[in-house]
Amino acid sequence: MADDKKHTIVVKKVRKGGHGHHGGAWKVALADFVTAMMAFFLLMWLLEATTEEQLGAISEYFRNPSAVEGASATPSTSPSVQGPGGASDSMINFGGTMDVPKGRDGEPWKRGSPEEVERLARELERRRLEELMAQLKAAIERSQALKPFKDQLLLDITPEGLRIQIVDKENRPMFDLGSAQLKPYTVKILRELARFINEVPNRISISGHTDARPYVNRADYSNWELSTDRANAARRELVAGGMDPKKVGRIVGFASTVLFDKEDPYNPINRRISIIVMNKETEEAMRGMESAHPPAAPERAAKGEAPAPTASERRG
Repeated sequence: MADDKKHTIVVKKVRKGGHGHHGGAWKVALADFVTAMMAFFLLMWLLEATTEEQLGAISEYFRNPSAVEGASATPSTSPSVQGPGGASDSMINFGGTMDVPKGRDGEPWKRGSPEEVERLARELERRRLEELMAQLKAAIERSQALKPFKDQLLLDITPEGLRIQIVDKENRPMFDLGSAQLKPYTVKILRELARFINEVPNRISISGHTDARPYVNRADYSNWELSTDRANAARRELVAGGMDPKKVGRIVGFASTVLFDKEDPYNPINRRISIIVMNKETEEAMRGMESAHPPAAPERAAKGEAPAPTASERRG
């Protein structure tokens, strides 16, 4: 009878180890470590490859990011920051002297002279204007409105800035003889140019020119008034094309005193519009003249006289 009894068999499963829940966390940690090591070695390589002047410039930038020594680009909520031992981390200390950045050899890093900084600024601006000139030339080639007139658009860099001259041709005049009314194709040119001029922060100067034929239709109207009216007509079309009116810094009428073709004063090419995208130096000189002699311009205008031409305009 004992053999007839059923025996219950219990099977126990033992789970070995306790690491199954870790998953791939070690992979993430390894990746972080490798990334940190790569960043460290890259930093060491950059420090080794950087010159003393570059290190000094980087150091000064992080201590004083503004363009003016001793001036912070952003306001600070505290008057000073104290470094280790109570030393100031500011570019300007309370003794009235400026902390000079040090190179790796401990010698003070020397900033470029004001003349060198000014020269570099002029060079950068010139490059920007040259880039604008290249863009304009490319746009003229692409534009269906401008391409037929590319021979009448003369672009060059002068000491005053980027000069854009729209010249006259015998078979396609910009203006009727003795008139300040722009031809339809000239309106298209000016309105197309407006959007490019608007992309740069510089202000512009617009000058009008005539040929040497005297204006005889009115006793109180001469080539001086005619050339100025032509410049103003160009200004109105640039504004109509989307240019900010505040970008106009100067309107000038030169009559026939600055000829494009000096050999033939009656050549229609002398009837032209000149637009100069002024560089900063020219703008500052213009503002300086206005502040130094505020009544001079109205007096000359009342007498029908033109301001003295700029250096580039004297060269035609």
